[in-house]
Amino acid sequence: MKKLSLLALSLVFLLSACAPKFQQQNEVVQTNKKANEKAIIPEFKISDNYYRTILPFQPGETRGMVVSNLNTRYDINEFETGLMRIAQKKFDPNKYLFREGQEIKRKTVQLWLNRKYTKAQLATEKLSDSENIGLNPVDEKGDNSTPIYVSQILEHDYLIKGSNNTVSLGGVVIGLALNSTYYYQTVQYGPTYEKQISHSEVVSQGQKIASEVLQQLRNMKDLKDIPITIALFETQSKSSIVPGNFFAYSTIDSGSSTISGWQSVNEKYYLFPSADAQDAHRDDVTAFLNFKQDVEQYFPNFNGVIGKAFYEDDQLQNLNITIPIQFYGETEAIGFTQYVTGLVLKYFPKYISVSVSVTSVDGPEALIVRKTNQDEPFVYIYQQ
Repeated sequence: MKKLSLLALSLVFLLSACAPKFQQQNEVVQTNKKANEKAIIPEFKISDNYYRTILPFQPGETRGMVVSNLNTRYDINEFETGLMRIAQKKFDPNKYLFREGQEIKRKTVQLWLNRKYTKAQLATEKLSDSENIGLNPVDEKGDNSTPIYVSQILEHDYLIKGSNNTVSLGGVVIGLALNSTYYYQTVQYGPTYEKQISHSEVVSQGQKIASEVLQQLRNMKDLKDIPITIALFETQSKSSIVPGNFFAYSTIDSGSSTISGWQSVNEKYYLFPSADAQDAHRDDVTAFLNFKQDVEQYFPNFNGVIGKAFYEDDQLQNLNITIPIQFYGETEAIGFTQYVTGLVLKYFPKYISVSVSVTSVDGPEALIVRKTNQDEPFVYIYQQ
């Protein structure tokens, strides 16, 4: 079982003794919907890139649906965190508060994720005409081979403080997760087939679906005059070990029901090493391969260094490296971690953020984190 080192425990006690009493700085406000309902805004924020939330916590209407509807855990994480990055383009984290989506009801999202149905199919599905609001195309062939394009819809709400110490809904951000690979069965329990969907088709279908979603949102009482941002996310296949990415967004002003244009989002994840990364970012891959080679020379017959690189506007922002290895003593772990720390400083420039996770069959062994423009990395060695 992992134990914290004595140093770490000492730091915890020291911070506990010296930390300010944030609960005394928390702000109590009222929501507009219910004048008697109180909410708390925590004062403390761990980063300027994060939004503060209001308490008590309100779980989103579609809580859990992202996990069940997306192909990989990488897509799940990126779909949610990437949507917050999109939100920051319109809603300043220093002015707005975050709340999980409350406006679009779970049943509505479930109906949106359906296909459109024919009269006969509605009867089979036991749905009414008013529930025939699916955003995916009709399965005209009856064999389920027509692609389902949108696999998940995620809502984030952004609240703003007003007069009289109240908070109200200031904007909504909607993420549409779109399939790049469609998996289907022609008969129940039969073999699973897959169909690749081109990026151009993902784009055209995503924009079409976004317009339909906007019309539905404007029909909702509390969203008629609220700024809405809709962002399009292209998922990866089930076998991918890097996430998909957002590729476009549009912000619709208060009261408007028309998407006038789209802003491109130039974000992408690459696996290091890989042919795609080599073709797109040769110099960065070369630096990683030199790092990898030196790591593998430390122990004989070792070959297992992989990286996940995040690019924004074609510039490497973050590189997360995983090194799975088996140690046979604490001194081995310490020596290896020190060696790898030196390699991080040697091969990767300060303008990118680098993290290295050293793991074994027993769990995490060491963590090395060098944030952007830091001179020295944070290093922690887990103790058995």
